[in-house]
Amino acid sequence: MDMKRINAGKLRAIGYDARERILRVEFDDGSAIDYAGVGSEVWRRFSTSGAAWSFYRDNIEEEFAGKRGRAAVANQRAALDALFKNPGDDS
Repeated sequence: MDMKRINAGKLRAIGYDARERILRVEFDDGSAIDYAGVGSEVWRRFSTSGAAWSFYRDNIEEEFAGKRGRAAVANQRAALDALFKNPGDDS
């Protein structure tokens, strides 16, 4: 799922899987929630909203069932560490 980086309230990234109808919301504390049964119109309105945090609170948070998880920060960190590791550095 492609994630769109945003900086709105506590939101840091949002993404949508149209085939599975799953909306993923990632927060500034590293947590994430996947919401099932989200239609493409809700995604379109959310992803283009000028007030994404308010839209999330009013139209998604209480309206859809969510499954908590963690954002993929650890994998991104490992990739950056590998990219910028000094040659011969075994730490």
